[in-house]
Amino acid sequence: MASSFTLRPPVSAQASNRSYWIRTTDENPRTCEPLAEDIQTPIAIVGGGFTGLWTAWRMLEQNSEQQIVVLESDFCGSGASGRNGGQVHSWFGSIDYLRAIVGKDEAIDLARETSAAISELQQLQDSGVLVMDLRLDGWISAASSRAQEGSWETAIARSAEHGDIPYRVLEAAELQARTGSTSSYQGIVEDHAGSVNPYKLIASMRKRLIERGVTIYEGTPVTKIDGGSPVTLTTPRGVVTADRVLLATNAWAGAIPEINRYMYAVDGQILVTEPIPERLDALGWKDGEAISDGQMQVLYFQRTRDGRVLLGQGSGLPIYKANLTAASNHNASLLPPVVRELHRMYPSLSDVKIDYEWVGPVDISATHIPILGTLKNDPNIFYCVGWSGTALAQIPVVARVLSSKMLGTNDRWSKSKLFNQPNRTRIFPEPLRFIGARVVRLAVIRRVRLEIRNKKVDPITKFLVSLMPRYRGAGKIAPD
Repeated sequence: MASSFTLRPPVSAQASNRSYWIRTTDENPRTCEPLAEDIQTPIAIVGGGFTGLWTAWRMLEQNSEQQIVVLESDFCGSGASGRNGGQVHSWFGSIDYLRAIVGKDEAIDLARETSAAISELQQLQDSGVLVMDLRLDGWISAASSRAQEGSWETAIARSAEHGDIPYRVLEAAELQARTGSTSSYQGIVEDHAGSVNPYKLIASMRKRLIERGVTIYEGTPVTKIDGGSPVTLTTPRGVVTADRVLLATNAWAGAIPEINRYMYAVDGQILVTEPIPERLDALGWKDGEAISDGQMQVLYFQRTRDGRVLLGQGSGLPIYKANLTAASNHNASLLPPVVRELHRMYPSLSDVKIDYEWVGPVDISATHIPILGTLKNDPNIFYCVGWSGTALAQIPVVARVLSSKMLGTNDRWSKSKLFNQPNRTRIFPEPLRFIGARVVRLAVIRRVRLEIRNKKVDPITKFLVSLMPRYRGAGKIAPD
């Protein structure tokens, strides 16, 4: 029996709460008119972010005449795609989780494909096809405490089993020279990686897709979905009937119970300082490396092209029933901890003004790997969620899987074990999920603060942290 879903009304961020990327790129980001009539289409994509637009891109590579309609509630890139940290790195760092889901052979293949996707981004920029401010100055993962030391060793070992050497070890001197900070003393670098302006990329993709015949409606939220053949999508001013539908709505997909079982939504906070290029030069921080550390509330940062510090942290603040509200676009309580981390790593910058700060929901899967498939009773409704903050080189690869499955193409991508994963880990139901998440979050914060000072973590904190939803079989290998 086909399903019917009523979706929550979208809550768009006010202009003052949009990301630095958006606010410094486009004063009027909505360029496409909203849907104002009933239409029919073979393919409808709900969501104008990277998942939706890259899938449309891959479909056109398979069939340049394919008719595709994209429905975006606000403007393309208004969600996670236009407000993330702009870090571009491969999937080699998640090779252990990939192996547990798809087996050794496909795991290494997917990791290599994400590295190839970085080369593809470079080629698209160099040829002028897409604009994204890509800087391949490397991706650095560093340790700032004993607990973070060697967190990359498994990824290096697993990659080496296949003859791949994606990382090289950095000692303290090179780390300080490249990051301008003495807080980290060992780490690794993936040289074929770096940083990007994600909103410029998404806006550029929108433009090119329209030129290639894709119809995009912005300001068009989908309020109801009725499964079947065809699928019916209800919007405020028109109805879309489609043979196949892709739900590419990030954390908003949590409104659908079947998807909500396998993902949860948390808030993440990012800040951007005023321009201080001379001071960053003086610290030795001159290039566009993407940088992160190994703490559980992972930090990610970069020097922007105009000489600012961009710093983000996963707050882990849970969102009850994935019910996204205005607080998911701005929450003043989440900023101070990120400011403290900025001052810890760069004490000489404690007087620097914060020019931009924003919050946004992140869709998390217990596996740390995206979950994609079709709804149980609706084989014409496809979905992809659970990016967990790692996506810019990964989505172009996963979009090949989505494209082949939706078009019915019989190729290597349509056979991927990423699709309809049998060993997905369920998340606890509400309200246990929300209550437990708040308790675990406080324990994680305590653990992080103890570890960064090289203090021993007490048994109660360790136990509470162990309750965090996570894939139980990391390190095991799925059958090939």
